[in-house]
Amino acid sequence: MLIPFPLEFPSFNIYSTPLLLLVLQAFVFAFLLLVRYFKKKYVSALILSVLIFITGYHRTTYTIGFMDWYDTYRNTKINYWLIALSLAIGPLLYFYVKSITTSNFRFKKKDFIHFAPVSLYVIYKISIFIYDASQPGFSDTQNGYLKVFLDEKYVGPLIGIVENLQMLLYLAFTIQLYYIYRKKIQQFFSNTYSLELNWIRNFLFIYSFLFLYSIFQGVIGSVITDLHWTQKWWYHFFTAVAIIYIGIKGYFTDTNKLNNLNFSVNVKENSATPQIELSEDVIKVKEKIEEFMENDKPFLNPDLNLTELSKMLKIPAPTLSDAINSGFDKNFNDFVNSYRVEAVQNMLQQGKQEQLSLLGIAYECGFNSKATFNRVFKKLTNTSPSQYAASLNNT
Repeated sequence: MLIPFPLEFPSFNIYSTPLLLLVLQAFVFAFLLLVRYFKKKYVSALILSVLIFITGYHRTTYTIGFMDWYDTYRNTKINYWLIALSLAIGPLLYFYVKSITTSNFRFKKKDFIHFAPVSLYVIYKISIFIYDASQPGFSDTQNGYLKVFLDEKYVGPLIGIVENLQMLLYLAFTIQLYYIYRKKIQQFFSNTYSLELNWIRNFLFIYSFLFLYSIFQGVIGSVITDLHWTQKWWYHFFTAVAIIYIGIKGYFTDTNKLNNLNFSVNVKENSATPQIELSEDVIKVKEKIEEFMENDKPFLNPDLNLTELSKMLKIPAPTLSDAINSGFDKNFNDFVNSYRVEAVQNMLQQGKQEQLSLLGIAYECGFNSKATFNRVFKKLTNTSPSQYAASLNNT
């Protein structure tokens, strides 16, 4: 006997269609990042691929719901297999940022303990399906005994609380990791790698926003008023849009630059309160640094870092860093860029803008990007490069 195909599913409406399109694209970027991992062995690409896949996979439950799957297939068992893997999101966020900010990062055996909770949860979900499937009448219902009276009644709410607490902790650790790394770059490198660091910042901001939004929505639904499924739709729509952005930016941003940076020595951070009186040793080193910077102009190399400069000056890197921080009251990045800005000003005063563009002059003076040049120049002079050049033409 032929069974008529139900016409109710799929329902392409204003709720299901946007989610469907966005989630499918998310899976495409997850696949592309996975291919990159197999081709180039970038661990960060593998982690981001899994993160995007899980985030998109979580939207699947709601996408097919808005497409009327549950109304059409009243005894569907799909609830057993659309397993919430949120317990993996926090660890994946942390290890993604760590894989970018740690030179030659590799997973260690002890790292997998972070994924023990989600692994146990998957085993639990499979176990309740096996039990419910063995009970009489299972084929005639949507959810079996353990699914209703154990999973939905007790385990589900408990897992929700654990997920939120875990996510809060991992976000805190990951944001701390990012800020510590950004400070280290300013102590070691004259290039701040702002493009790559901005990507990490935006990545963390998006997941933090989604986490806070979900908490806010949960509080509203639990304490104030029950939210209709169309009102809950917005969270899933924002999440779907977010993972498309993350997929695109994550694929096209070369985070391997940060992974290859080498912080070979420990240095002190720039003190917030400068020393009132410098020691004779620091004064001598400071004078040597000034003479070398003015005569040899190492700042013209856009990739100049603390280790290279210490070798040129034959001064230990910790001593050099301490002399820059205390003697010039600047971190390494600001110190080097101050010479670059001065070189740009000198070229503009000589009328070099008639032969070169402002960006060309910036490259000649050691800057490696337009964004960094504009930001640093305005930070150190309180005016933009174009405004400074225009002021020279008016004098």
